[in-house]
Amino acid sequence: MSEKILMKGNEALAEAAIQAGCKFFFGYPITPQTELAAYMSKKMPKIGGTYLQAESETAAINMVLGASAAGVRVMTSSSSPGISLKAEGISYIAACDLPAVIINVQRGGPGLGGIQPSQSDYWQATKATGHGDFQLLVYAPSTVQEMVDLVELAFDKADEYRIPSMILADGMLGQMMEPVEIKEGHTPKVFDKPWALNGHKNSRPHNIINSLSLDAVTLEKWNIARYEKYAKILENEQRSIEYMTEDAEYIVVAYGASSRVALSAVYEAREQGIKVGLLKPITLWPFPKKALQEKVPTTKKFLVVEMSMGQMIDDVKLSIECQRPVEFFGRTGGIIPSVPEVLNCIKKMGGVE
Repeated sequence: MSEKILMKGNEALAEAAIQAGCKFFFGYPITPQTELAAYMSKKMPKIGGTYLQAESETAAINMVLGASAAGVRVMTSSSSPGISLKAEGISYIAACDLPAVIINVQRGGPGLGGIQPSQSDYWQATKATGHGDFQLLVYAPSTVQEMVDLVELAFDKADEYRIPSMILADGMLGQMMEPVEIKEGHTPKVFDKPWALNGHKNSRPHNIINSLSLDAVTLEKWNIARYEKYAKILENEQRSIEYMTEDAEYIVVAYGASSRVALSAVYEAREQGIKVGLLKPITLWPFPKKALQEKVPTTKKFLVVEMSMGQMIDDVKLSIECQRPVEFFGRTGGIIPSVPEVLNCIKKMGGVE
């Protein structure tokens, strides 16, 4: 077993990707994720991999498409405005049914905003990353260790389903340092990729990877087939973690960095006699609807806590089919919610002033 080492979140993401078999990285610097790219620039040449700082985010994501089409594990990283610039290329990757891992270490927005932590890219990641009918697998870590663990999972599931995966982190997680355990020297899963453009040597027909279809009927068939795959993902890949929900009358729903604050507030509320628990989504798409639905019979109210203006609220309401009230507390612009603020919301929700 590997010993725990102290690592910054961005660098831990990079090392975890290398240990997961990532051999190609294409990116462009933007705060607060630049350390990830810098780490890759040092390590990739030493492992026989390829690091390339592209001339733009648009160029970087199209390089990801090309590398993935050749059948290799490839990753890119950016922060909020940079992901917006990659959106067209991400749509092409999804349309080509190609696996790739995309890291978004979110910053405040909209526009250039600021470099402080935010969770205001939720809608972009889960609802409208780019044009057309497609989805991404979206994972939401709340600790540096979870970032490490979810990177390999993101690669594996991307390969399994031939779909892009996104790690939706934020500036707080990217910049903080925590002890982590990274699997070194283990053999990553290997997936057969008969579709890859890696030389056919007269042993099979030419593979063609393309997102263009000028025939509407054909394009519709492609989209329907893709959504059949998404239905399997919705059924099998919902993930969440629960804390003290067994007897909870009130449940806080929070992900990522916000869930750390929310959990501390839940512990304090428990000490004050309020039966409250925390449900932390690990997958934002597919959203953990099943776990929330199971809580409806015993829960009086839900509280959503986010570093945004409330982008996750609708998913919580839809998951519980609006059978219980859903309240919200959030900070935005790069401000992190505090434990006293969230505790105060829990106390009001529980009728304790």
